[in-house]
Amino acid sequence: MLDAETGSDGSGRGVLLRVAMGDGTAMEECIHRFSGLVWSIARRHCGAGPDTEDVVQEIFTELWKTAARFDERKGREETFVGFIARRRSIDWVRRQARKPQLAEMREGEDVPVQTGRRLDGERLRNLVGKLSSERRELFRLHFDIGLTHPEIARETGLPLGTVKTQIRRGLIEMRSLIQREEELR
Repeated sequence: MLDAETGSDGSGRGVLLRVAMGDGTAMEECIHRFSGLVWSIARRHCGAGPDTEDVVQEIFTELWKTAARFDERKGREETFVGFIARRRSIDWVRRQARKPQLAEMREGEDVPVQTGRRLDGERLRNLVGKLSSERRELFRLHFDIGLTHPEIARETGLPLGTVKTQIRRGLIEMRSLIQREEELR
């Protein structure tokens, strides 16, 4: 029987500890117990659109992966879950904020350039093609897929600082390529 006060199954262990230990019913209990909290945080940051369900799924997947990091001596399970939900929701909002610019490029519309002129999507892709293969891949992960720097680091196995530096250097190189192309026109 579930103890409503502690959220435990009577074993004295919280649901996140049991998730971390691989208890077969613990994740279902975690979803049941924290769904209201997770949904409210996701809606607050992401709105009530259809993508909110995807965000909630991402949040519970993250909880399943990181439950072992929860330390009951440092706080309550609700606080840990709320922190994960808030962070994942904000990450989603940031990814969405980057996507409209890329959608324009894919639809063949022009992309604004600092000079006040516009650069069409095909020319931009050609310039990205001049970057090293490593930078092109980082650009693809960041700008096309919308991964954050830490997510790219996990995906590629590169240190976070290297990911940030390579993307920044790639942007500087792109600016230089665009300026050179503009001067030749």
